[in-house]
Amino acid sequence: MPELPEVEALRVFLDENLADKVVARVLPLAVSVLKTYDPPPTALEGGTVTGIARHGKFLDIGVGPLHLVTHLARAGWLHWKDSFPAAPPRPGKGPLALRTVLTGGDGFDLTEAGTTKRLAVYLVHDPAEVPDIARLGPDPLDGSFDRDAFAALLAGERRRIKGALRDQSLIAGIGNAYSDEILHAAKMSPFALAASLTDDDITRLHTALRTTLRDAVARSSGVAAGKLKAEKKSGLRVHGRTGEPCPVCGDTIREVSFSDSSLQYCPTCQTGGKPLADRRLSRLLR
Repeated sequence: MPELPEVEALRVFLDENLADKVVARVLPLAVSVLKTYDPPPTALEGGTVTGIARHGKFLDIGVGPLHLVTHLARAGWLHWKDSFPAAPPRPGKGPLALRTVLTGGDGFDLTEAGTTKRLAVYLVHDPAEVPDIARLGPDPLDGSFDRDAFAALLAGERRRIKGALRDQSLIAGIGNAYSDEILHAAKMSPFALAASLTDDDITRLHTALRTTLRDAVARSSGVAAGKLKAEKKSGLRVHGRTGEPCPVCGDTIREVSFSDSSLQYCPTCQTGGKPLADRRLSRLLR
């Protein structure tokens, strides 16, 4: 799933390629993609792109007084096109979910792989009309997100720290991959209870959070939209690297699986050398 660094890179890319251009047409091509119906997509035709913003993992394209907002979900992506075929695309065929064409002939496609369709597009007058944006917590790259602000967010939290970091209403933009990376950098177990963290733990975690996200944004800077996924994967140290050696200590990276996701961690760096219980594996071994 694209997370804060990749969505921020897409924001910068679109700002460079869309700003001040005029929208010719917006074509929703998947039944599930458009989550709002008033105003209709035709309301964007002839509108000038006024700016691109990011809200957590949401992209916000301002067109005149309207906002075309998208969340790429787990398998969605944006593909920039310098031109499009003359024949219009057929709705419901393949991964293509929405096409936006500019008056100059260029534009972008939104696609979603797989059969689970979660990519979402909203056309609104105010981004706060999107329920999940209205509920977002603070942006961790904002200048006001200092150590004390982070500590205040964690105060009273009874969850494991992995789940707290992924909660978009607590902190915006961090998902499964970067929460693994942040916890590895902080040398902290993903199963640690947020309420049990010491002042030193919180300081170390805040530093790891900011550094991990800033470094990922810096790596993505200037990378074309079509290459951002590969850039993300190449920069990950533990997430998605089960069975590989930890780049810090050389121990084998391990995994805990859940019903629809998994986490990766290094036992030596994060859990005192003790493997975490993987309930799915335990069931297989019975």
